[in-house]
Amino acid sequence: MIHLNDLTYRLGPRLLFDKATVALPASGRIGFVGRNGTGKTTLFRMIAGELSPEDGSINIPARTRLGRVEQEAPGGPGKLIDFVLEADKERAALLREAETASDPTRIADIQMRLVDIDAHSAPARAATILSGLGFDHEAQHRALSEFSGGWRMRVALAAVLFSTPDLLLLDEPTNYLDLEGTLWLIDYLKTYPATILVISHDRDMLDAVCDHILHLNESRLSLWKGNYTSFEKQRRELQAVQLKQKKKQDDQRRHLQSFVDRFRAKATKASQAQSRLKILEKMEPVAAMVDDEVLPFHLPSPQKPLSPPIVAMESVSTGYDERTILSRLSLNISNDDRIGLLGSNGNGKSTFAKLAGGRLAPMSGALRRSQKLDVGFFAQHQIDDLEPHGTPYSHVAPLMVDGTEAKIRARCARMGFPHVKADTRVTELSGGEKARLLMGLATFHGPHLLIMDEPTNHLDIDSRAALIEAINEYEGAVILVSHDRYLLEACADRLWLVADGTVKNFDGDMDDYTKFVLEQAGAEREAKRREARDERPKSETPPPPDRATKRETKKKLDQLEEQMNKLQGLLARIDEALAAPDAFTKDPAKASQLAGQRAEVERTLARIEEEWLMLSEEA
Repeated sequence: MIHLNDLTYRLGPRLLFDKATVALPASGRIGFVGRNGTGKTTLFRMIAGELSPEDGSINIPARTRLGRVEQEAPGGPGKLIDFVLEADKERAALLREAETASDPTRIADIQMRLVDIDAHSAPARAATILSGLGFDHEAQHRALSEFSGGWRMRVALAAVLFSTPDLLLLDEPTNYLDLEGTLWLIDYLKTYPATILVISHDRDMLDAVCDHILHLNESRLSLWKGNYTSFEKQRRELQAVQLKQKKKQDDQRRHLQSFVDRFRAKATKASQAQSRLKILEKMEPVAAMVDDEVLPFHLPSPQKPLSPPIVAMESVSTGYDERTILSRLSLNISNDDRIGLLGSNGNGKSTFAKLAGGRLAPMSGALRRSQKLDVGFFAQHQIDDLEPHGTPYSHVAPLMVDGTEAKIRARCARMGFPHVKADTRVTELSGGEKARLLMGLATFHGPHLLIMDEPTNHLDIDSRAALIEAINEYEGAVILVSHDRYLLEACADRLWLVADGTVKNFDGDMDDYTKFVLEQAGAEREAKRREARDERPKSETPPPPDRATKRETKKKLDQLEEQMNKLQGLLARIDEALAAPDAFTKDPAKASQLAGQRAEVERTLARIEEEWLMLSEEA
């Protein structure tokens, strides 16, 4: 169990933690929530020992291995798979030492420990994690330096997951993942064997993975049992109770104060008035739990709707230079469509968005677009295009050439930058505020088609809810690319799957797509296992076994089981001999020989077990 006791910490003039106290359960899967900028990442840094609290303490059990994704993306010429394998420091150190060790006792200890930590299966485990996060076999053997920062952050996440720390700290792990990677990560974390503390604004992750919610509000920490939906329900119920208690107390205060004011001057009632005054002084005020106001998003609707379809494609293909990315596109986009694009990163979602929005020309086929079609684009990478020394006011002013200062400031306030916020430099805005500014600029003139690529990154849960409300009130067409399943479920009326070089309608909802992704991943793993075992090609259908074949298979299975039992017994005897206190002092040469024999027996046992599994599946 991790204890945070009377934690106090200031960042400049802001008090982030004020005597915050909480105990985090061992092996708990804890979601850490709170408004952006309240100090969640700061707490992670204090737990990791990078920052020290002004007052209070953080008590973590001794020898706890802590894992956290670093803020800076890894790089260098090393292969992805090697970087992930190096994350298991103990395994890497033991393997290096095994190459040079000469002392028989130490050699035996190394080999025994490698067996204990299952070191020989490590490459397969690392490959499975990388595959789940979107790296195929070829990509796993490429250099880190060949990938963009976002993909390298995925590698950093894979390395932390592979090292299986006792305390896993994850800060918005889905920000660099597509929907498929997010679904895989959720499935992986559901069965993670140690303690997880995850900062996330993804409601589906918090609901599917977490059994506790840690809430940071008004510089205090509170722990709630259950997932995010349960937390939200409990908190609303508590708010209702507290408001009721506060109203009751306020009524009582008014009644007592009225008596005091009325009878304080009368001699016959003075003592009674004085006693009621003392009651008022001793009465502890009930603090009502009130959430901070969330600024709404405003997405201006188009002034004049266009006749549908606003975009029509017939047998269209598109790509870059002479390389075709998507083909066989026969789709229509109407003026009020809400389309969610599904598909792994690299399949062509951004390519399709550019094609639909007029930023990419078709290579072949017929594409018709309404002449007056105005398209608004929002993509997270465009945040870097904002003028860093500019302000919301300086970004809005060029779009309102004839506008007065009052009108420009009114528009800034409507976008979420009232008063002095309109004059705040971009470099001083939070990630969520930058996204809000960019969204306001992208939709400034009320586009007919709004294309949004990962719009919820850097937005907290309440801001995401405000964005969902704004999208649903917007009267134009919307194309959404997002890993936020909650956003897609709340806003998308149609789901299109980008896969196998084309885009087609997905017949089902997000639950069906989740099953589809997980089943596809399972099928790919099974295909790899079959390929590794040199099984027959998939196209060949094996003939049904006759009785003689069944008897032969059963006989072979019995023989393999007998061999496995003998080898397991031999391993037990070797372990017993090596465990003797004087094993390596009495006869070091024999002990070293036994250690080598043990490794050979274990390899033979693994091979026979694999053969037994293969025969069992065939049977």
